Parts: sequence; C-alpha cells; structure tokens
Amino acid sequence: MTTWASEELQSVELGDQRLNNRLKVLVETLASCPEGSIPQACNGDPAGMKAAYRFFDNDRVDASKILAGHVASTCTCTRGEEHATILAIPDTTSLDFTQHPGTHGLGYLEADYLRGIKVHSVFGVSPEGVPLGILHQTHWVRDDAHYGQKAKRRQKNTAAKDSQRWLEAQAATLAALPEGQKVVTIADREADLYDFLALPRQEGQEFLIRAAQNRVVAPSQKLFETVADWSPMATLELSLGRRDGKPPRTADWSLRYGNVTIPAPTNRTQANRGPGVSLTALEVRELTPPPGEAPIHWLLLTSLLVRNVADAVQYLTWYSFRWLIERYHYVLKSGCGVEQLALQTADRLWRAFAVYSIVAWRLLWLTYQARQTPQTSCEVALETENLSQK
Repeated sequence: MTTWASEELQSVELGDQRLNNRLKVLVETLASCPEGSIPQACNGDPAGMKAAYRFFDNDRVDASKILAGHVASTCTCTRGEEHATILAIPDTTSLDFTQHPGTHGLGYLEADYLRGIKVHSVFGVSPEGVPLGILHQTHWVRDDAHYGQKAKRRQKNTAAKDSQRWLEAQAATLAALPEGQKVVTIADREADLYDFLALPRQEGQEFLIRAAQNRVVAPSQKLFETVADWSPMATLELSLGRRDGKPPRTADWSLRYGNVTIPAPTNRTQANRGPGVSLTALEVRELTPPPGEAPIHWLLLTSLLVRNVADAVQYLTWYSFRWLIERYHYVLKSGCGVEQLALQTADRLWRAFAVYSIVAWRLLWLTYQARQTPQTSCEVALETENLSQK
C-alpha cells in the first residue's frame, strides 16, 4: 500500500535509500499522533523510538533535503489541480526553547534571556484558500554579540539585517516554482521594505503587502494621508473571520485605490536611488466598528493592476488568506508541540522541525478539507485499510 507520505516525499533524496524510507515512516508516525511526544507517537515501541532519535541525531541528514521532497510536491502537483495563480505567503516566527536550558546552539530571540531559533517560511495557498504546502523555509540563530544594537539597525544595509531573509525567500520561491507560473507574494507589514518593493520581477510575478511605513509619495505628502484624501470608490460589505478570540462578523468598509510612486530612501547614494517604484495603493477602512473597538484598517501596496472594484475585492480576499501561515505556525507550536522537543542541540531540533513542518501542513490541509467540503468522503485523506482498523 502506498501511503500519503510516500507519495508526498517520492522525490526526497537524503543520500541513502534507508534514510529516505525512514523519513517517510517517521512523517507518517508523527502525523498519527502530532500532539504527543515522540515516544507516544511511536506507541512506546523501543525500536521506533530509537530509530526516530537516531534519525534526528544523524549528521548526514540535511534538514533542507528533508523539506525538498515536500517543496517539490507543493510546486509541481499543486495538490491535484492546475492553478493559474499561486499565492506565496511568507512570514517569520520564533521557536522558543528557553525552557530547555541544556540545549546547545541557540540564540537570543525578542529578549536576551529568551533562547531559540528564528524561522522564515513561505507557504503556498491556492486562490481559493487551499493550503498547498511549503514553498521555501530557512532558519538562523542570532549571534549574541549583536544583541542590543537595534538602535543602529537603520544604519545597516538590508543585507546585514534579518530583513534580508525576505529578499532571499522571494528569490528561492520564484526559483522553485515552474517557469511561467503566476505567483502573488502576500505579506504583512514586516515585508514593507523598499528593497523588497523594488525587486526586479518578471511578468506574472506580483506582490500584495500591507504598508507599515508612512512613506513620502510626493513633496510634502505622506502615503497614509494621501490615500485618506482620495474619494471612496465604493462601500463594501465584507465578512471578517474569527480573530483574537472575537467571533466572526460582517462589516461595512470604505474602499479607496489609486496609483502612488514610492521614491528610494534618502540614505541611498544618488547613483543608486533610481526613479522609485510605481505601485497601486489599496485601502479598506471599517465604517461602523463594534462599540469600544477601533476600526479595522488595511492599506495595501501592490504591483497588481486594479482596474475596478471587482479586482479590488479579489485582491482583498487574497490578502485575507495571509492568516493561513499564522494558523500553520499555530499548528506547529500548539498542535505538534515543537517547542516542547528536548533534543539537546539546535541541529537535532532543526531536523525534527523540518519533519514536523510537513506534518503541520498535512494537519492544516485536512482541517481545510473537513471545514470547506464536509460532504467529501474521508477516503480522500485516509486509506480504506486504516478506516477498517478503527
């Protein structure tokens, strides 16, 4: 019987067929009990536990190659159907292992006493909001010698900051996808970097990000104030999903959009400044928020052409799918408990995290299938033989 993990990782190559087979078994095993510890997932089987720990301790196992098979499946099969456009959703998260002080090879996180690993992932999503899988993933450990230098970060080039990960991830994502595949990168305010906005892009390579910086767009004019002065194009009724523990609701929004030009930062040399970047600004603002709550406000910058209100609504819908990567991180941390792993070294943790990354995608995909298509037979995800054993 061919398992889902065997199909998902059919192109994996760890340099030894035994390691390839072990990875597939390990993914299946951990997916069967994601909320449990490794011993619990192995049902207390000494041989299974030993094999899992040896795999994570094996220096010949490259964590990037663990994910490579899954990334290939995400990029080539698009989960059973062709998608004219793929949404690529990047985000950074922290893996906090402070509770395991004996772990070696960690770096500081948001404070010097918090120890862990930084992770930047790009998650593939269909235009309908189906979680397709990981398109790219990288990690790094911050050097303790750099702690406390936040005030100096503006003086550094992008290449010397964590921000460089956004540019590297964009290049890696575009390189992984099939040639000619249309892709829209959708990101939150952390991606509002001039170097990201100004990246050279081929036809069909677009972005949609939430503005964070109130940049100058014309002499004596700032972005947020300029857009606020535009006349509303329409009033929309849009649904808001559950967020921050608050129930879903339907809200009325004002819609504005128009063209803006973002000039290069003034700290660039004149030779490197260039003409700036011409983009579309797309804004929605909640008109009647619930009592005591601030209105929800999105100001998006995009390379996409907004020709009419229908285009604007389509792109707003796509942006709303950005929450999927946050749910993915939630599944990794709360569903799979990756921050509870006590594997003593950062290298072992990263190999384990790569395996759990595949498991977390599978769980998120199953959740989507159950919620969006509840009438579909469970046999699309579970083998008949497995069902008969329950």
